[in-house]
Amino acid sequence: MVLVLHRTYFPEGTQGTLEWNGNLICYTIELPWLQNQKRVSCVPEGEYILQQRFSKKFGWHLHLVNVPGRDLILIHPANDAKKELLGCIAPVTKHTGIGKGSFSRKALSVIKKLVYPVLASDEVVKLVITTKS
Repeated sequence: MVLVLHRTYFPEGTQGTLEWNGNLICYTIELPWLQNQKRVSCVPEGEYILQQRFSKKFGWHLHLVNVPGRDLILIHPANDAKKELLGCIAPVTKHTGIGKGSFSRKALSVIKKLVYPVLASDEVVKLVITTKS
């Protein structure tokens, strides 16, 4: 399974659309691109493997494996990138501003319903991050 995150970059944050087979799953928010600096930048464009992950803070969510120069890059709920993200990706049901969105937990639930059964069958799930054309 390959999910595609199409990004648009702004000085205040990064907006995205997450798709599977050309169909919109949800929108995303991230920090701005700041040359992949830890905790303040969105991650570089590229292809990443997704894994299930659990933490007390976020419950079940997703982890991007082998992000260059970074660790613990997650897809977890957040509605304001500047206040709630440290380089991770937050799914949202709609954009409400640059780096802001709403109903993030609902959007994450949609992703998990799609991805978790695939991971449970030992198939690889990839996330391809690219600039929106």
